[in-house]
Amino acid sequence: MYDRLKGFRDFYPEEMAARREVIDTVEAACRRFGFRETASPHLERAEMWTDKAGEDIVDELYAFEDQGGRHVTLTPELTPTVARMVAAKTQELSKPIKWFSTRPFWRYEQVQQGRFREFYQTNIDIFGSDDPRADAEVIALGAQLLVDLGLDAADFEFRVSHRDILGAVLRSFDADVDVREAIRAVDKSEKLSTAEYHDLLAEAGLSYDQAARFDDRLTETDRDSLSELAEFAGTDAAHDAVENLTAVLDAVDRFGAGEYCELSLETARGFDYYTGVVFECFDATGEVSRSVFGGGRYDDLIEGFGGQPTPAVGFAPGYSTLPLLLQRAGVYPDESLTTDYYVLQVGDTEREAAELVADLRGLGHVVETDVSGRSFGAQLGYADSINAETVVIVGEQDLANDEYTIRDMASGEQTTVPVDEFPPASGRPTYDDYE
Repeated sequence: MYDRLKGFRDFYPEEMAARREVIDTVEAACRRFGFRETASPHLERAEMWTDKAGEDIVDELYAFEDQGGRHVTLTPELTPTVARMVAAKTQELSKPIKWFSTRPFWRYEQVQQGRFREFYQTNIDIFGSDDPRADAEVIALGAQLLVDLGLDAADFEFRVSHRDILGAVLRSFDADVDVREAIRAVDKSEKLSTAEYHDLLAEAGLSYDQAARFDDRLTETDRDSLSELAEFAGTDAAHDAVENLTAVLDAVDRFGAGEYCELSLETARGFDYYTGVVFECFDATGEVSRSVFGGGRYDDLIEGFGGQPTPAVGFAPGYSTLPLLLQRAGVYPDESLTTDYYVLQVGDTEREAAELVADLRGLGHVVETDVSGRSFGAQLGYADSINAETVVIVGEQDLANDEYTIRDMASGEQTTVPVDEFPPASGRPTYDDYE
């Protein structure tokens, strides 16, 4: 017997039914916002990462040499692939490009709660627009898909920030500060004590006094005092970043998603490629301690992977962490099977039962019937195991009377219906319609 690989998961039918409902809901929201679905290879040339990406992700690749001598890898993320796709048809594609894609990715990393070596997510991106309304649209879509999944403002919050504001404030100090390392420290701050956080800022080049002042500036700034922070930084870059963030938040309000958002300059996103507005979704109750998903603007990333300069903004809800929030809120779909009809055969009625099954399936119903030569009792037991709502009994005596027997599985009650009245051309009749 072979064991499953660590960091990989099986999904049995009941689990997959719930996952499928979540994924379908997310994708339906994407389509309503005008995002178009794409698909791409799960295997790419490893050079797309080894030539451009940082060492961390290179070390996590599931890479190997194929039989043609090519260095290939299972894709650890979508951005290089999307860069390739956009670059290949950049003149043909109407801007802005609004794409989404649900698929698996692979990274050889430490397995922990909500983190696996094979993971699934829906990448949602807008390419070709640097307008604040593009940032606002992806935030509004993120909020909408959560609402569609059954959540409300008491369940989740988006913490919105701007990387350029953080950089401008850091550069305003009279210090030789490593802005990249300092922003990484900001990203970790919620998980650290104040002393540990200030230690990291000091390692990035601030004095401990400057670290404390920087910390205070971030925590004391709200939406109404953003302009004061720009004045404190005293640079055109700071004023531009504040203006951009304000425009995004105003557009989010107009899109009707403002109630889900709060300004949080302590939110930084740990990836270095973010260039402007960033956001993270959190459980508003705090019971799910980690970020549910996040995203932001990455205007330089497509060019960095060999494409043309292309402004971009997006996010990627994943199906390892998102279910934790839905389960906490009590809205995760039931992990159960559902079947509209089970057509039960009694005696020599296989042909008539098969015709009825075809008719019911042709009307769009979920239908099963016996394919194993089971007894009456065994068929009934199987119908119960697949959560069949209605059993239609096709027996020799039933057909002699030109009727079917309709059985309600919940109550066990049953009645008969003429063959020429079932199934009707529309609807999904049950026992209650014929009693």
